[in-house]
Amino acid sequence: MYDRPPYLISQARIADRVRKIGAQITQDYQGKHPILLGVLKGCVIFMSDLARAIDIPCEFEFMKVSSYGAGTKTSGVVEIQQDISCDIKDRDIIIVEDILDSGLTLQYLLEQLKLRNPASIKICAFLEKPTRRQTDVHIDYLGFQVEDVFVIGYGLDFDGKYRNLPYVAELENPPV
Repeated sequence: MYDRPPYLISQARIADRVRKIGAQITQDYQGKHPILLGVLKGCVIFMSDLARAIDIPCEFEFMKVSSYGAGTKTSGVVEIQQDISCDIKDRDIIIVEDILDSGLTLQYLLEQLKLRNPASIKICAFLEKPTRRQTDVHIDYLGFQVEDVFVIGYGLDFDGKYRNLPYVAELENPPV
């Protein structure tokens, strides 16, 4: 058992925001069958709740992309560790991301996916750290903005821990 830090974003606020994003996606994609493309592992809890809030047919795909390793800061070097298993040509893609930090990983992912000729690509990010941005990646659906602190919970981790917290908290004094 570990100490549970106090929340920055409560479970109730998260649930309300996810419902609103799901309703907006439902409206925007009426008559379509989008693919929710989750970026592992941090997206899993958000994507699961989001999918249940979307009231149109959608498929799931996953990619594992890394630029962090075991540290708390991005390395800037992006690596695709697990690719999608379907053809996305002429399909509507919604990338579901846990947190948009520098934007370098997402920019790389967008460039790679555009080469596969999807009909459209939109970005759905649970969290954004606007002060850390190094790219001009547009977020179509955003949960929350957070300060430049290391956040955990609701799928976000530090060294594999804290993903199961039902809220978002700051990890104070993380090892660098």
